[in-house]
Amino acid sequence: MVVSLSTTQASQKVTTHKKNRRKIHRKNGPTPGTSKATAGPSSSKHNEPDDEVEMNDITETADLPEGFSSTLFPAPQASSSDDDEELMIDADPSVSTNAPLFPPASASAQKTLLRSETRRIPIPPHRMTPLKKDWVNIFGPLTEILGLQVRMNVQRRCIEMRTSKHTKDIGAIQKGADFAKAYALGFDVNDAIALLRLDDLYLDSFEIKDVKTLHGDHLSRAIGRIAGQDGKTKFTIENTSRTRIVLADTKIHIMGSFQNIKIARDAIVSLILGSPPGKVYSGLRTVSARMKQRAL
Repeated sequence: MVVSLSTTQASQKVTTHKKNRRKIHRKNGPTPGTSKATAGPSSSKHNEPDDEVEMNDITETADLPEGFSSTLFPAPQASSSDDDEELMIDADPSVSTNAPLFPPASASAQKTLLRSETRRIPIPPHRMTPLKKDWVNIFGPLTEILGLQVRMNVQRRCIEMRTSKHTKDIGAIQKGADFAKAYALGFDVNDAIALLRLDDLYLDSFEIKDVKTLHGDHLSRAIGRIAGQDGKTKFTIENTSRTRIVLADTKIHIMGSFQNIKIARDAIVSLILGSPPGKVYSGLRTVSARMKQRAL
């Protein structure tokens, strides 16, 4: 509030000095008998510096309050056309800057070198014998398709693999690990090879107790409902949902795409909760019809 009052007082004092300047200018001006036409251009030019001197004297001699200086009323500066041209030049995006210029990278530098990675996949004891029998069919796709180095460690009961100079894909070792894990869970070699050739296949595992806590004969009947007579129910779910299912005691493993895994899992959960197989079949028929319509 104090600053606003002081500014108003300063403006009032400046206006009084302006009035005094006008009076002095009239006294020193030409006589009333002279007209504007008699005053030539030399007289107007001569009076201009006097006005500027008087204005400077007013700003210097004015009694300004504390905190204010004579620069409160700076003289207006005329803008030159050169400044505008400089601004236009700076705003032009085509003007080159001082950014460093690098030569194009060579072909050898563009090739990314893969870091050597190693994976070790444990094999359950009951899968060691099938692994020895199918070893030729297992390490062949890993070395030919993915370009990995693979070996079977009998003492540790695991499959060890690592990348090599022939490995081209950065995710090759992850695909190889998924392939070995699928075989360790109980999937057939021909089904597990699909994980190497396709990118949208996944593995999903859960237990019956995750859906419902069952014991004794109730658990056995739930497993029997999932498998069906001679495996008929399991095969039907696999063919309808285009997945592969492995029943390992109370654990269930499903391999397929994300949407197909959900369809198969919903059907298995319904069987675990006690739904009759006929009701599950009718639901699978509806789902398969929708899938065919989407495919068309």
